Amino acid sequence: MDMLERFSKDGVTLVGNRAGRVRFGFTERTGGISLPPYASLNLGSHVGDDPDAVAENRRRALATLDCADAFDRLLVPNQVHGVHIARARTSSPDELACVRDEIARGADAIVCTAPGVPVLLCFADCVPVILTCETGFAVVHSGWKGTIARIVASAVRALAEESGCESSEIRAFVGPHILGDEYEVSPELMERFAGEFTCMREAAGAGSRLLDLGACIREAMGEAGVPSEHVEDPLLSTMKLADRFYSYRREAGTCGRHGALAILA
Repeated sequence: MDMLERFSKDGVTLVGNRAGRVRFGFTERTGGISLPPYASLNLGSHVGDDPDAVAENRRRALATLDCADAFDRLLVPNQVHGVHIARARTSSPDELACVRDEIARGADAIVCTAPGVPVLLCFADCVPVILTCETGFAVVHSGWKGTIARIVASAVRALAEESGCESSEIRAFVGPHILGDEYEVSPELMERFAGEFTCMREAAGAGSRLLDLGACIREAMGEAGVPSEHVEDPLLSTMKLADRFYSYRREAGTCGRHGALAILA
């Protein structure tokens, strides 16, 4: 499929796609104004960074997708490692106010079929997934809790319902995350995943404690009807690519957040 490209504007770099009705990207950590330990394009408002710096960084990220004028409509949920999926259907101020109230209480995915409404979720090891179709998109946060609960599969079904498309028409893009050869978990958690996902059974049976969240997410999307050839994962490592992405685990819990950002034209 190979629809992802790396592009920059005024020092801000995204890995994504600027063609088609849905413009989207996974941000890198450079080109912002945040100071260490959040340097420099930190998009997370909950990590201790200067709120004014975060706001400017978000504006710059939007500008890289040529939608800085949509800053006032930006939706950024309070991510709680849950399974709630919010839905944005129109760009009316009243509707957006209701969605903002909803996502302030906690949401780990947003399905959007409203043109001109950008959506941003933030990450620093967990798996970002952007789902697209002709008339909408979803942005999903999938840590281990969301992955085992199959939040991405739920988002596939929600996007199909809201947009009127078939699951087989949806394309999925997986952003930078901690990879399967880097993420060591407890034997108990490994066994739980092996009981849920066939892709983890061989590794668990051999005594491995390395959990491949990306493989589990791809399996879940396949169960939800997304063809494997519609899933693109460039395997960008948050652990290895320290100059490009934040990693909560590598940076001992004090760092900024990169983002998954999308907008429907």
